[in-house]
Amino acid sequence: MRNCDDFPAAVVDRVAGLLDAFRHSDKLTLSELSSRTGLPRSSTHRLLTQLMAFGWVRREGHSYALGRTIFEWGALAQHQDGLHRAAHPVLQELHSVTGLVVHLAVLDGSEVRYLDKVGRESVPIPSRIGGRQPALRTALGKALIAHTRFDPAGTPTPGLGDAPTGVDAARLRNEIAWIRERHVAHERGESIPGIACVAAPIGDGRTYIGALSVTGAADKVDAVHLATPVRVAARTIWRSMSRNAPQRRVG
Repeated sequence: MRNCDDFPAAVVDRVAGLLDAFRHSDKLTLSELSSRTGLPRSSTHRLLTQLMAFGWVRREGHSYALGRTIFEWGALAQHQDGLHRAAHPVLQELHSVTGLVVHLAVLDGSEVRYLDKVGRESVPIPSRIGGRQPALRTALGKALIAHTRFDPAGTPTPGLGDAPTGVDAARLRNEIAWIRERHVAHERGESIPGIACVAAPIGDGRTYIGALSVTGAADKVDAVHLATPVRVAARTIWRSMSRNAPQRRVG
């Protein structure tokens, strides 16, 4: 029989309680943490040891404090929330103009992660906020890879996953170079049969923080005519974020 202490929800509750205990104190001892959370000392120590391994908590003498990882995640969440807030009205406007589904995404390892999705598709598009797709199989991912992860020859950085089926390295290298030159990426049926996308990176030529795309049935997506409105929308988002963060470099 499985011990109730191993139930995931209980573990999450205990971890959340431990981290929340630092809300009003920079440093706490094992006894203080055990008292504030109501957990036995042995359970508290075991959880702290696990959190230390992931960098969420650090030990200072006989006390514990929040680790660097939690501050990095906090900064990332704040940054991506700022991107979402700046982008959402622009995505709505782009959807209104094109009638297509509009996505906002960031590069996360070898995948793109969707931060926002605006519009109702006329054909099934299995994307969702928080969902992921292999980067090199999407226009969003290729737009970001072309502007953030490449060698001088234009080849994507190793570790970003396999190229789309049937696409050789030379063709991918040429496509990445083309995207870098025009600041727009296309995808037609590489991720989902019958679906096409046009995407542009959000940035200023040096720093890129995300990408947006318009997506729809392949016969409804005119890559030539959509390139300009998609690029303009990306620049509008960047300018909005830059105005809201005048004292720092966004991204």
